Amino acid sequence: MSASAHLSALLRLGIPLIGSFLAGFLLGLTDTIMLGWYSVEALAAATIAGSFFMTLQVVGSGFAWAVTSLVAEADARSDTVQVRRATRMGMWLSVAFAAAVMPALWFSEGWLIGLGQTPEVASGAQTYLRIAGWGLFPALLVRVLASYLSAVDRAGPVLWVTLFGAAINVVFNYALIFGNLGLPELGIQGAAIASVLVQVAMLVVFMGYAQRVLPQYDLFRSLWKIDASALRQVFALGWPIALTSLAETSLFTAASTMMGWLGTDALAAHGIALQVATGTFMVHLGLSQAKTVRAGNAVGRRDAAGLILGGKVAVGASFAFSAATMVVFFGVPDLFVTAFLDPDDPARDVIIPIGVSLIYMAALFQFADGLQVICLGLLRGVQDTRVPMWLAALSYWGLGLPAAYVLGFVLDFGGVGVWAGLIVGLLGAAVLLVWRFTARRGVYITA
Repeated sequence: MSASAHLSALLRLGIPLIGSFLAGFLLGLTDTIMLGWYSVEALAAATIAGSFFMTLQVVGSGFAWAVTSLVAEADARSDTVQVRRATRMGMWLSVAFAAAVMPALWFSEGWLIGLGQTPEVASGAQTYLRIAGWGLFPALLVRVLASYLSAVDRAGPVLWVTLFGAAINVVFNYALIFGNLGLPELGIQGAAIASVLVQVAMLVVFMGYAQRVLPQYDLFRSLWKIDASALRQVFALGWPIALTSLAETSLFTAASTMMGWLGTDALAAHGIALQVATGTFMVHLGLSQAKTVRAGNAVGRRDAAGLILGGKVAVGASFAFSAATMVVFFGVPDLFVTAFLDPDDPARDVIIPIGVSLIYMAALFQFADGLQVICLGLLRGVQDTRVPMWLAALSYWGLGLPAAYVLGFVLDFGGVGVWAGLIVGLLGAAVLLVWRFTARRGVYITA
């Protein structure tokens, strides 16, 4: 297969996945924008709460990523039994994870204060997390079903269902945050309730589609029965992915905590810049999951040449998008910041310059961020997850976190220094993960 054919296949699968990740991102973006219009205090509380909630959601999605790889390989071998077993056990492990972390969300005010947040922000964050936490169960099940559908070349419905969720989230937020459509004004509680309702609605639609349109996989047959072999496979592949995701997302969560030390205005500006950077990251993440599927298919077909060329094509696509993103971020940074703020908010003039400086920093880490997540997707597709976990943890926590603290507080560069530390961590991960795949590319198909 030529490079152009690889690119065409990558984009055919990747574009719907990118769209679905962007639509999912809109769920959080809607909360951020509407709460920003509601009050800066609500925005600050939702920023810190959302950072921790997203950390847990991404970590819990490690089992969904494992499902992607295992199902893609099994589907390439036409093994429908393994497809069903891997997906079902991914759902089991996701529910177990959500149940395990729920107490931390319920009793979050104390440890948020212990991390240096103000009592007002910590209280508001706990209010949000006590409600939104229940949405972790359907949210993780949605991720497993989306991974399953993507791996069996049904990425289109993943996009449409996620767009449906983003659309109804706007309506629910409009009604529940501000007290419209005859409902009470609930503020940050309304945003949390809306998120839970949206995740439940998406789960119902995904389950209905999987059962009706793909009956050959009989996905929900004997759903309550454990399959020990498939459970071990999903767990063995998924827990390193989960810890890798924990290392990365907790780096950003730690950055949010540090920004909270700089005050409410700095934390609000950080929340805005982080939302913008997360939006562009969704494109790289969609390409990464597409590459996981393509790599898993290559392993199932024993296609070593296709695996290597496909990886190069995915990196090139990510680099092209990063270059375009940098141009936009450097060109109109204030446009992104002002979109999140009420024109009449008295803190607006303080937040805008902080936010613009952080948008500049987000532009600088585009290439590194894209490259490291593409490499992670490629390595997951060939079921190499344990060593990449250690390499990523070393980069994020051994390099990125200390650099963020030293640059932000010891050298007194403030928020810009914290974000410079993020660049150090992401760049280190990109270099080490490229080395990992390059050093072992000859053994992935033969192993």
